[in-house]
Amino acid sequence: MRSIETAIDIDASPDAVWEVLTDLDAYSDWNPFAVEASGQVEEGAKLRVKLKPPGKRATVFKPKVTVVEAGAKFEWLGRLLIPGVFDGRHQFHLTSGDVGTHFVQREEFSGMLAGPILGKVGEGTEEGFHAMNRALKARVENPT
Repeated sequence: MRSIETAIDIDASPDAVWEVLTDLDAYSDWNPFAVEASGQVEEGAKLRVKLKPPGKRATVFKPKVTVVEAGAKFEWLGRLLIPGVFDGRHQFHLTSGDVGTHFVQREEFSGMLAGPILGKVGEGTEEGFHAMNRALKARVENPT
């Protein structure tokens, strides 16, 4: 299994971060990586997420929400074609930290094509995670 993980501290409560993170319809207003998202943040729900890594073409995924713990965890599982080809478990974890909320964004990749695909998109995906983290921090700390 391969993974990408990024983190950032946000000067706000986990509940404040959660409110922005789970407002999928507003992603197009602030999120430079997940440029569009829709669906219900509830276990078992199907989402529609359009990801655009920096310098790369946008791709639409339709993952299934697998974990929702209000104010703490939000996870989904996306697949290319069928299980075992290229699977990505995307995770958002929020914990109370010294400066409000410690936000971790992680994705675990598995499947037959995980190595080759991650070799092509891994760097851009990690840059996208960092960009999203910074934008989330700005959105939460400086609401408009």
